[in-house]
Amino acid sequence: MSTVYNPTVARLTYKALLGRRRALILFALPLLLLVISIAVRALTGADDSTASSILGGFGLATMVPLIGVIAGTGAIGPEIDDGSIVYVLAKPLKRPTIILTKLLVAIGVSVVFSAVPMILAGYILNGNSQNLAIAFGAAAAVASVAYSALFLLLGVVTRQAVVFGLVYALVWETLIGNLVPGARTLSVQQWALALAQKIAGDGSAVSSDVGLPTALVLLAGVTVVGAWFAGQRLRTLTLAGEE
Repeated sequence: MSTVYNPTVARLTYKALLGRRRALILFALPLLLLVISIAVRALTGADDSTASSILGGFGLATMVPLIGVIAGTGAIGPEIDDGSIVYVLAKPLKRPTIILTKLLVAIGVSVVFSAVPMILAGYILNGNSQNLAIAFGAAAAVASVAYSALFLLLGVVTRQAVVFGLVYALVWETLIGNLVPGARTLSVQQWALALAQKIAGDGSAVSSDVGLPTALVLLAGVTVVGAWFAGQRLRTLTLAGEE
């Protein structure tokens, strides 16, 4: 386990991610989802279509990628920006261990702040009718894994990672991924929805433009490739610093 996870790096990463500013945003987004869910349930009652719209339209399309941006870029980006990454790289640690540790921390934070509130919101909205709470919770979890890897990579390759991450999350996933049919097949949101559709059932209020086998392959591919490229880029940063 020591070859893929380092407790010291993990502790420092958790401390950076759960600092005051980021923690406020991490808590604010799930809280907003829960407040919306409570208000909608009080005003309209339990309705499967409404629950699916809120969990998918706000939860999976907006909240989950935004939390992914915060966790993924925050796991390593600030250290590169302020130069403190040098102290981590100076340790006798393999670069893949550093990347994998930070990725695991980012995934853990993303899943806790995305999947758990999604399940709670689902139960609030319709009591898990059609398994919507579990379906969207599972979708949020798998999407969080892919987003963490994708945005961790952005945090390594550019100092504008948060900007690019927000553009991707708000423009591609929230806008284009919902409105442009051809772009949906390249959307993490749609891949995650394929799992939600499988759990909820074909006759449910959940649908995806991507088949489940394809979606799982793409989710795994983005995660693996993102982590691998981040590791390669980190090695390049080390060499550049030594030169």
